[in-house]
Amino acid sequence: MPPRLEKITTDNVLAACAIAVRPDQEDLVAPVARSLAEAYVQPDVAWPRLIVDGDRPVGFLMAFLDIRWRPEDPGDVRSGLWRLNIAADQQGRGYGRFAVEAVAGELRSRGTDRLVVTWVPGPHGPERFYRRLGFRLTGEHSGDQVVGELDL
Repeated sequence: MPPRLEKITTDNVLAACAIAVRPDQEDLVAPVARSLAEAYVQPDVAWPRLIVDGDRPVGFLMAFLDIRWRPEDPGDVRSGLWRLNIAADQQGRGYGRFAVEAVAGELRSRGTDRLVVTWVPGPHGPERFYRRLGFRLTGEHSGDQVVGELDL
């Protein structure tokens, strides 16, 4: 049975918050609890989901939907992957790829033609992962993160 996405509910929120990445990745992605707090205050933008395999939570993702990327350019509206946390003991098993493909499918169903992601560059960062999936660097930065995009 393939992994699946579940909406965050009162039944699984604690399991979602228990998802922890490897210690060397903790400075690269916010904890799930912070992501859920951000989703709570931005429900029209955030799309948080728990990644479940069988009955076991293995990761968390949060997409962003239709945000104005640059305030000075009202026509620059983008959607993409905001957060991806795969449990430390579950990494390397295809759950990250599944998460990106699931977000891509959701965005396609909403009529979006590209998926945006940002990441902190560095030796423990996810750049190789995203590049293997076909993301290309845009040359832009969002704070201390680089911006990549994937045509859908």
